[in-house]
Amino acid sequence: MNKIYNPKPETWSAILERPTKTVDDIEATVKEIFKEVQKKGDEAVAKYTSLFDGVSVNNFEVSKGEIEAAVASVSEELKAAIALAKENITKFHKAQKTERVAVETIEGVNCWQEKRPIQKVGLYIPGGTAPLFSTVLMLAVPAEIAGCNEIVLCSPPDKNGNINSAILFAANLCGVTKILKVGGIQAIAGLTFGTETIPKVYKIFGPGNQFVTVAKQLATQFGVAIDMPAGPSELLIVADDTAVPAFVASDLLSQAEHGADSQVILVSTSKKLMDAVEEEIQLQIEQLPRKEIAEKAIANSKLIFVENDKIALDLINEYGPEHFIVCTANDDFYIDEIENAGSVFIGNYTPESAGDYASGTNHTLPTNGYAKNYSGVNLDSFTKTMTFQKITEKGIQNIGKAIEIMADAEGLQAHKNAVTLRLKALEDGK
Repeated sequence: MNKIYNPKPETWSAILERPTKTVDDIEATVKEIFKEVQKKGDEAVAKYTSLFDGVSVNNFEVSKGEIEAAVASVSEELKAAIALAKENITKFHKAQKTERVAVETIEGVNCWQEKRPIQKVGLYIPGGTAPLFSTVLMLAVPAEIAGCNEIVLCSPPDKNGNINSAILFAANLCGVTKILKVGGIQAIAGLTFGTETIPKVYKIFGPGNQFVTVAKQLATQFGVAIDMPAGPSELLIVADDTAVPAFVASDLLSQAEHGADSQVILVSTSKKLMDAVEEEIQLQIEQLPRKEIAEKAIANSKLIFVENDKIALDLINEYGPEHFIVCTANDDFYIDEIENAGSVFIGNYTPESAGDYASGTNHTLPTNGYAKNYSGVNLDSFTKTMTFQKITEKGIQNIGKAIEIMADAEGLQAHKNAVTLRLKALEDGK
């Protein structure tokens, strides 16, 4: 890892740069595939599935028989673990439900706000070297709680044309209405435009590589909403001598093994801790099955020493980490003052992997600094807010004059007339 001591604020931006491709590098490819899927539907999806996934799929939709076989093949131990995680995720997201907000702003003017589910949502679940069945729970559970009518899941097939059994089990458990063997750019394009097999949806959720991230952003140009621009995983830890070096190293490696383009950073006020963590990383990485991937990510990562907690916090807020672990003697300072982070983990016994799987919080979070302006996925991500109002005769009389004056000042005579006519009718009726 790269060690950096007391970097000046003007260098932070360069030091904290993410190791990802720019949009310009891959946007042309994404646009080309979108155009072809829009025009040719399933034919184009099949073409790119063969090209990118190396498999020919005749029928994208997963059958009931395939689901039943997958459910039967998952071990009882894993089923129990998934069930426990689902229970905690359900509890946390059900607690996010809000009641109707109603207020009489002035006598006779009643306004209220209600949530409605997004009717059709698409869930993108990465496959590849790490089939993320945990992401199925994180997306499908709140979608079902919100009351979404159609929950469509896309995940890339393996070389045999199948989706990982645990993904199918979790999808079946969580109320997914349709499962499709489609991944990558072509999956996002299919959900955007709709094909003979893939339904068009109103909002797309889920993490992915840089190609998927750019595809999701392009989808917004065609009237489809997205959860956030969620790209390669990242973790920042702030720690001092109260932290356990082995724990800190294990957390850094847990994110590094996601992919070669993942980024992990340790910020510390202790040079002693930094040295100890570096040693632990070298020991632990040797035991990892995904050592090669983790090593590439670690090569792009940083150990940053700063003099005090205030400087550390300023640097962290500038970075805006997806995952943020706090393990210091002054945890409350960071908890109270952090402004930009997707999800925060506190103390020696709160590993980031708890949030990835089973604590109950959602692991679909903003990356690439988007924690400065995006929330992680939550129950409200699957709903939209509608406002209502009902005005009585007394109410229109109370606010009518103000409306007339404001409309007249903006030069919108029809707006003014809509009120004037009503006020006159009430006056004439007296």
